[in-house]
Amino acid sequence: MLKIKSLILLGLMASCCAYAERPAKPNILLLLTDDLGWQDVKCYDIDEPSPMETPNLDALSKKGVMFWQAYSPAPTCAPSRCAIMSGNHPARAQKTHVVGGAPPHTGGGRMMDPWYSGRMPADTFTLARAMKQNGYVTGHCGKWHIAMEHHSFPQPEDVGFDYTRSDRGAHSGMKDRLSGFATDAEDDPYRLDENGFPYHQNNEDALTFIRDNKDKPFFLYYATWLVHAPIMTRNEALLNKYVEKLGVDPKHTNTKEVPGQLNPFYCAMVESLDYYVGQVFQYLETTEDPRWPGHMLSENTYIIFTSDNGGMEGSGKERYTDNAPLARGKISAMEGGTRVPLIITGPGIPRGVQSDVMVNGLDFYPTILGLIGSELPEGKNLDGLDISGLLLNDPTNPALVKEADGSVRDTMMWHFPHGSAKESTIRIGDYKLVRNYDHVNDDATPELELFQLYKTQGNRPIRVDIEESENLAAAMPEKTQSMNRKLTEMLTEMNASYPFYNPDFKGDLPNKEKACSVLSHQQNGGVAEFSIQENGAEVVRADLIYTLNGGDRYEEWFRAPATVLSQSRVSAELPEGTTHYYINVIDENNFMRSYPTVGKKPYSKTAIAAGAAKSSSKQSKTPVKQSKSFAVLLEKDANRDGQVTKAEYVGFFASKFDQKDTNQDGLLTPDEHTHKSFKGADHDANGQLTREEFATIYERQFDNAYDKNGDGVVTSDEM
Repeated sequence: MLKIKSLILLGLMASCCAYAERPAKPNILLLLTDDLGWQDVKCYDIDEPSPMETPNLDALSKKGVMFWQAYSPAPTCAPSRCAIMSGNHPARAQKTHVVGGAPPHTGGGRMMDPWYSGRMPADTFTLARAMKQNGYVTGHCGKWHIAMEHHSFPQPEDVGFDYTRSDRGAHSGMKDRLSGFATDAEDDPYRLDENGFPYHQNNEDALTFIRDNKDKPFFLYYATWLVHAPIMTRNEALLNKYVEKLGVDPKHTNTKEVPGQLNPFYCAMVESLDYYVGQVFQYLETTEDPRWPGHMLSENTYIIFTSDNGGMEGSGKERYTDNAPLARGKISAMEGGTRVPLIITGPGIPRGVQSDVMVNGLDFYPTILGLIGSELPEGKNLDGLDISGLLLNDPTNPALVKEADGSVRDTMMWHFPHGSAKESTIRIGDYKLVRNYDHVNDDATPELELFQLYKTQGNRPIRVDIEESENLAAAMPEKTQSMNRKLTEMLTEMNASYPFYNPDFKGDLPNKEKACSVLSHQQNGGVAEFSIQENGAEVVRADLIYTLNGGDRYEEWFRAPATVLSQSRVSAELPEGTTHYYINVIDENNFMRSYPTVGKKPYSKTAIAAGAAKSSSKQSKTPVKQSKSFAVLLEKDANRDGQVTKAEYVGFFASKFDQKDTNQDGLLTPDEHTHKSFKGADHDANGQLTREEFATIYERQFDNAYDKNGDGVVTSDEM
């Protein structure tokens, strides 16, 4: 009898636990993949079926809402990440591309990119800080890239994260992607697990954070390194699976000119991504919630799964993926560069819903706060909208996504004044306008393009031209101009920056000969004045481009407005601490003249040194010569201890890999690294340098040219 009573009591206790009130603060997992395309996830198949297998993501899509018209804030990595963390549109933040923080310079092309910021300001009231303010423990693991370099300031711990790890795990570069695969050997750092997948520290870091903090409300920003280049896998069996499935030769993958998702390495990377995040999903689904006994962590955790931009279709020598039917890919604001997979699950969100409501990564900041029941930070600008009402009610109803004035949102804008794209785009309802900046004297590039993506009937969009293949600008001039005006209005409100024409371009450009000249400068205290000469076009604006740390490893440049005093004079106040500066003078035809002319990095070598000679009518092309030892110690002695270790020397140069990697594919071509050292570092003779191969250039240089006694340290005496 006593035994029966005990069993009844235990049953009642379990029942009470099962019906205990849900903890007020749900967990948040924001899972941001790197370069994952809209058509890389199997459940997003349209037209040609994808060969990539993503069973865990397909299953996740049936547990919540799968968005068909979700967009990233930008078509490249860093601006999207900054926008998600800050809530600020890339155009408003002046963070519109990767790296940044450099003076505008020509590169010999028709147009030059504008100045843009190198990082998110460290005092930004980030999503992480907002979550901490709401009592959450905050974690980051994986890629960061919210600064000029992966490891430069600010880092996650500087902007509100309690925990941060950035190990690349199994996606660390391989010298030869056809050998050196993971094994089941006990001493293999990538030892294969019971399912044949390599140990992946990046994923283990995410699991560690959840394990250690499951008894508290947590916010985890898990930013995977996958599926960004290098295009490789340590999983030999998985590679062979796709080699056989696709019928391709892994030694000779297709070039970018060949369409289709036929890269076996990339396909293996996508399935690996699915496997690893699947482990996280499984842990949440099988681990009891200490804050809610009798329930699993997944029952009180919101998951947001998406990508930082559209798929990277490839480099010059290799196709990675194909975003078809969407146009282009990463590094373009066309649909292929900005439309991304987005799956959101969690308590109160209906399961198995597919939505055509237009949403954006900018919405995550206010939406997450909405899901946890928090007020928005007072006075904080947020360019996205809280879509928690959409998620928790009817995820298919666009009328539930409303602007501050109560109107239904139907407009989104992207600004990418960079690279070969140089474009801004705006979507209003079913239509999308593309504004091309580099269109002058180019018959193949119209200034404005108008596309009808859909024809909406009720709440149901019917596909028309998501390929962006039929330009309707000439057929619909009024709509084209109306959308162009709205685009200008939005960009102006955000004080967006635009590309300039290059007055030194060798080819023909209208009004090039009218571009101004800068004749001389004079510095008096904290004010610099410049003598200019107009040559037929009125000077309408001037910018001071300055740095506070000229000569440092992470030399960072800022912009401040200068004053056009007359047709012949420009004045600029030098911010306190300025070490070097340039003046940018822009005329009415949008030609920009830099004084002095910007040279190679470090840019401080060709800039005006603040506090140097008080006046000059000619900027010397040859910088003041310093002793080799002094220059090396100044630039490469990271801890300023009067000597340079091999790690410091190699690290100084190796950090420039990302700056050289203009297409952000994780590899350098001879066009990106033009020095003769390329051949010696290309160990596998495949015409590409990995990050590790690039570093060997400077390892040999340190050993052979400087470290005379072979002790791994160089002093000024040796230099």
